[in-house]
Amino acid sequence: MRNKVWTKTIKKIAAAVLTAAVVATTAGNGVVPATQVKADEVLPGYVRSVYTNEWIPAEQAATRPIAVMMPTDKVAQPSYGIGNADILYEIMEEGEISRQMAIISNWDGLSKIGNIRSCRAYYLPEAMEWDPILVHFGGVYYMKDRIMASDINNLSGSNQYGTGGGAPGSNAFFRSKDRKAPHNAYISATGIKNACAQLGYSLTIRQGSFYNPKHFSFMDGVNTLAQYGAAAANANAIDLSQIFPYTQSSFVYNPVDGLYYKSLHGKAQTDGSTGEQLKFANVIVQNTKWTKLDNKGYLSFQNIDNTEDGYFFTKGKCIHVTWVKLGEYTPTIYYDDFGNEIYLNEGKTYIAVAQKGRPVVYN
Repeated sequence: MRNKVWTKTIKKIAAAVLTAAVVATTAGNGVVPATQVKADEVLPGYVRSVYTNEWIPAEQAATRPIAVMMPTDKVAQPSYGIGNADILYEIMEEGEISRQMAIISNWDGLSKIGNIRSCRAYYLPEAMEWDPILVHFGGVYYMKDRIMASDINNLSGSNQYGTGGGAPGSNAFFRSKDRKAPHNAYISATGIKNACAQLGYSLTIRQGSFYNPKHFSFMDGVNTLAQYGAAAANANAIDLSQIFPYTQSSFVYNPVDGLYYKSLHGKAQTDGSTGEQLKFANVIVQNTKWTKLDNKGYLSFQNIDNTEDGYFFTKGKCIHVTWVKLGEYTPTIYYDDFGNEIYLNEGKTYIAVAQKGRPVVYN
């Protein structure tokens, strides 16, 4: 795990030069914690994004995000609109193939989103904490009870749980001719808005028990993890191949822009709309209890828990963390080994919900 030797040859990138001082106060527990968010200067018409902490138009902040199920299959790459994801989840499915769920807040104007694949029950607790419109192409029987609940607003290109349940908003999906099914189903922002109007779904954040204005805590300035001293290990390369053996998902840190660049199947993972490689300010590996449900290999994950751990990667460094999620609409909170909530850097976040017992390798 920590500081293990790569099983593959990966060119190491030099560690970043630390150019920003850590703003900190002594906590009395051996760690000098980073401060949270600065007292925001006034920027009329703009607010801080709950997803990335970047300045965004206030009207965009009030819009519900979409949570889109996207494949990792080699023949299905690249996906369109995935580069707009503020948060990208990757979780294993049956057959030792992972799937992705892209949380996209700035989706208005996207003409081609996808391709779109089916959902699984354990993606729902991850999605629901963002109060999204869930966009998927069917699912499996194990999600029947939850996907049919009135609080979930979803658009599905086929039966909601694989064998039934209707297909809300299915007329909004379209297929391309450049790929064969099931890898050619898409949706557009216009299609999403029209379908939501037909189904009576709100396009603005639902207040009350459905929405939490506080999710991640973000650093005031740059969090280099220097406050952890030797406990922050070097992490210029992250290998998730033991977690996701089919996709061989991995990251390489670029000290020039301070971001982790994602690869899939041994090459840069890109957005089909722009050709740009996916990159993230924060990478989290969230070890999670799991079980196999049947002889077909369908899985179940314990997304709601308070006893599991993981790793937080940023700025070429890594620390061990624990995580807590108390309910479906409750945000997942990550803590360092001293019990302090961690502070993310401004920008996008990738989260691998990993099967407990499968190690991440980094150096």
